[in-house]
Amino acid sequence: MVAGLLFLAFAYFAVGQAAVNRNGAQTAADAAALAAAQETRDQLADLWFEVVLDPTAWRDILDGEVGLEPSCWRADELAALNDARVDACQPDGLRTTVRVQTNKTAGTSVIPATSTTQAHASATAVIEPLCTFEPPAEDGEDPEGGGEGDGEAEEPVVLPRLTCDGVDWELDPDDLTDLPGPEDLFDVHLATG
Repeated sequence: MVAGLLFLAFAYFAVGQAAVNRNGAQTAADAAALAAAQETRDQLADLWFEVVLDPTAWRDILDGEVGLEPSCWRADELAALNDARVDACQPDGLRTTVRVQTNKTAGTSVIPATSTTQAHASATAVIEPLCTFEPPAEDGEDPEGGGEGDGEAEEPVVLPRLTCDGVDWELDPDDLTDLPGPEDLFDVHLATG
């Protein structure tokens, strides 16, 4: 009877070790997915800063419909910091899904498979644009309802009001020192469900 109780105790301990390992894998996956998505967010913000004087290009950037450099290297870094490695990293527009595997096993126990079994987990991070704006009028179209201009005088650049998460940004093309930061333009969070 004592032997049976000891076996059960060791079995519960092995299950506990496996659960801890699984939690570590999920933490690594979450961190890796968020890191890759934040790298993508920073790239999108940098692109937006480059074209801030051309509001016709804003929508594609805010929607993530632009060419970006790979960001999975950040997932690799964060997985390694959490004693795991990336099995797969799949960026897809404003979403990045990462699958990781722990470097450690659950350890040796009365359950032989725990000595070689590594935990796996996956997570998806989402980049959510936080800003809205009224697109500029088409070339030659007067937003006040007038006809086309004579084309001789160049109109001054007028930037639309950018509203980010309830905050209005009045952008002055002659003084672009006060611009929203990456965290104002985009939110990065883990996908739920």
